[in-house]
Amino acid sequence: MSNNDIMKKLRVALKLTDDDIVKILALVDFRVTKTELSAIFRKEDHPNFKPCGDQILRNFLNGLIIYKRGPKSDKTVK
Repeated sequence: MSNNDIMKKLRVALKLTDDDIVKILALVDFRVTKTELSAIFRKEDHPNFKPCGDQILRNFLNGLIIYKRGPKSDKTVK
């Protein structure tokens, strides 16, 4: 399964819009445009298809944690 497939499946499963994904990536200071997202979600045979790199997927997953759980607290468990 490719990174593009993972992104597509997460978007559908979590009912995320392109705006939501841009906001999630912004939570980890990673900027992406809707046009770039559109290229990631296209079929592989489309001329504007762009493979989803590891960096985009990693930042999306890290941002998704913050989006769902909230920011990490500074309290440490002793």
